Amino acid sequence: MKSFEKKYIESITIPHHLITIIRQIGEYKGKQELYKKQAPEMLENLRHVAIIQSTESSNRLEGITADINRIRDLIEQKIKPANRSEAEIAGYRDVLNTIHMNYKHIPFNKSVVLQFHRDLMKYAGKEGGRWKSTPNEIIEILPDGTKKIRFVPVTPHLTPDYMQTLHERYNNISKEGDIDPIILIALYILDFLCIHPFLDGNGRMARLITVLLLYHYGYEVSRYMSLERIIEQTKESYYETLHKSSQGWHKGKHDALPWVKSKRDTSRISPLHHVKKIQTKYKSRSYEGVKFLQPVEKLHF
Repeated sequence: MKSFEKKYIESITIPHHLITIIRQIGEYKGKQELYKKQAPEMLENLRHVAIIQSTESSNRLEGITADINRIRDLIEQKIKPANRSEAEIAGYRDVLNTIHMNYKHIPFNKSVVLQFHRDLMKYAGKEGGRWKSTPNEIIEILPDGTKKIRFVPVTPHLTPDYMQTLHERYNNISKEGDIDPIILIALYILDFLCIHPFLDGNGRMARLITVLLLYHYGYEVSRYMSLERIIEQTKESYYETLHKSSQGWHKGKHDALPWVKSKRDTSRISPLHHVKKIQTKYKSRSYEGVKFLQPVEKLHF
């Protein structure tokens, strides 16, 4: 919520090159229907790949792993979770599917955030759908085994009020329409991670919320490619920029731009970029182990 304080919002200066990238992303959004008409079979295969990659990468970022064949079977609900890791993966699958299928009817408020967390944890035997009850400092383990506190999130007793305020401010600024949605999403996720409202699952929740908000602003790209996979591939810079932008957050003296700038990778979420990448790099009949219904052919733009 610190990033949405009026004084702070007004102090943010967005570099010209970032404005250009964001404008390009907006242009690509307008071409989504064209892609659907030109290559429906390819997009359907990409959709299946994206679900697998998203579920696998988002959980692997938190140290939750399973055999890829088991993950595929879990996603297709052919099997039930056999252990805690698979239970966590199944929970992510359910929430992600809920978003993909029902985003038009899902409002964005703190009750929905709590419901997502409940569903995320429902197979794992963990307490889901409640704000944290004990402190959850962000700890880094150094090579010599010593522990270092990287960030101290909001205390448990303040968390409900902070989340309430975050949503109120986000909604108010969103309705004004003066700030680009990509920037608004980045600021919300930064504040969410600084509050760290749950004892477990905050990173996965942040990525699920990102998918929902992109849908709300008309970006369907997460249906066809895995944003979670991009984050995993750039996780060192992801965590470093998060660390930089969280410093001074409690006093509203943080610098959100490193975090917002890191979303320059959102240029990679453009459908045009992804389709061209698929055209040039994956002209075989399979991609990430999933067979295409037909060879990928050149599209015309």
